Amino acid sequence: MTNEIVLKAEALKKHYEVPRGMFQDAAMLKALDGASFTLARRQTLAVVGESGCGKSTLARLVTMIEPPTGGTLEIGGNQIVGADRTTLKRLRPKVQIVFQNPFGSLNPRQKIGAALEQPLAVNTTVPAAERRDRAMDMMRSVGLRPEHYERYPHMFSGGQRQRIAIARALMLDPDILVLDEPVSALDVSIQAQVLNLLADLQERHDLAYLFISHDLSVVKHIADEVMVMYLGKPVEQSSRDELFANPRHPYTQALLSATPVPEPGRKKQRTILSGELPSPIDPPPGCVFNPRCPIAFERCRGEVPELLEADRTQVACHAISQTAIAS
Repeated sequence: MTNEIVLKAEALKKHYEVPRGMFQDAAMLKALDGASFTLARRQTLAVVGESGCGKSTLARLVTMIEPPTGGTLEIGGNQIVGADRTTLKRLRPKVQIVFQNPFGSLNPRQKIGAALEQPLAVNTTVPAAERRDRAMDMMRSVGLRPEHYERYPHMFSGGQRQRIAIARALMLDPDILVLDEPVSALDVSIQAQVLNLLADLQERHDLAYLFISHDLSVVKHIADEVMVMYLGKPVEQSSRDELFANPRHPYTQALLSATPVPEPGRKKQRTILSGELPSPIDPPPGCVFNPRCPIAFERCRGEVPELLEADRTQVACHAISQTAIAS
């Protein structure tokens, strides 16, 4: 059961029409443009990249908040694209999300106990007494005490509020948790506690995690696989160990070079990217990274690279030699 595939995405896309004025055709914003991956129980896939790379759009598709524009998305063997309302209603409890800001995701006028019981009240026929018992059990499992049940969100610290958000996400016994920057708003010491809690809960509940982050030091601690995205497209996918030991794509190399090294006195060579992230409404031709890439050449400016195997990594880069790809 540990290796059971619970999510499969193939060439997943999400495009939006953006009005440009009365006498102009709408522009097409390609927020997500071809992501493919699988996710198994007890596995954590981290999705990393700058703001605007498509991470949060991917989260909305996986949680069925929005439908994909193209590609396929299977959850528990069920095809989401084109599914009817009954199917979506049945599957939504299996995918839950934990947001970046725990205070913003909790109702300030609702006691914590009621917030934890609400998913059961809305989605199940569980009696009130059992809902309370299950909420109490879940509070204990995330490190909260029984007296917290009757308190309001403002009475908790940021770390405690994120524990509450995690507890609420687990109330419907999901298979997949989408973690959208779950520790970026917390102090470093609290980050470690929450990450350790997530690792423990993953083992206990056989959970699959889609972990969205811009912080590679956090990703290195929790991920099994990593997908690096740039302007809506995956540019590199590999295991965590392979990516940190041998990053292949120039963008991945630049991201890793900006990660602080927790060793006093050790110097690290930075790769500074020039220019700003292009607009997804008007992306550059060829490789979308080519205007900022330090090793771009003519082919990069006219031909879109495919995500191909290079050693133990999938990478979309013309600069990777054909010999490496063939091997």
